[in-house]
Amino acid sequence: MDFFLDIELSKLLNPEFYINNGGLWLLLFVVFAETGLFFGFFLPGDSLLFIAGIYSEKLISSLIEGGVGSEIGNLLLLIILISLCGIAGNMVGYWFGKQGEGFFLKIEDGFFYKKKYLIQTQQFYEQYGAQAIVIARFLPTIRTFAPIIAGLVKMDIRRFITYNILGSLLWVTSMTMAGHYLYVLFMKQFDINIKEHLEFIILGLFVVTSIPFIWKWIKNK
Repeated sequence: MDFFLDIELSKLLNPEFYINNGGLWLLLFVVFAETGLFFGFFLPGDSLLFIAGIYSEKLISSLIEGGVGSEIGNLLLLIILISLCGIAGNMVGYWFGKQGEGFFLKIEDGFFYKKKYLIQTQQFYEQYGAQAIVIARFLPTIRTFAPIIAGLVKMDIRRFITYNILGSLLWVTSMTMAGHYLYVLFMKQFDINIKEHLEFIILGLFVVTSIPFIWKWIKNK
């Protein structure tokens, strides 16, 4: 219960907070919520996966005592578990969209929901079609609403599932492996523990993933 008391917004935006306070199960829930539940758009996605790769042994050891016995084994199991949650999150988002025609456009704006995000995602979806389900995985906010839009436009379920699985695997694998192997590289080659500089990594990931939005804003000026 202590976890739910006195939680500040700054903590919710810090991916290490979830790793240190909720471990593997909270990590999986955040990925599920951020990839399909409309109120999960503000949760950390890319940075959380990156840091999960760094803490892969710790996370898997909380599920299996001592882990699975190898570095790559722990990482692969973590990737599978997170990917499944990402797939499930998108499926729930698709279901919400399919069941809620017009519902999301009628909801009043609030902290957990902004109508403009839904409209932006719809425009993104119209531009890229079914591929948007894959591309959206790498774009904050849009990845939350992309499956909802797919449901709203009644995208073929088999096609959606294909792109959903592909997108989740690509997103989770790239981000967690980047975190894990960059940590190993910096430790071995430069004797730098990037766990001590995670605030800069999080900032860097935020800047990189925000580039598409910045570019679009500049073009529209």
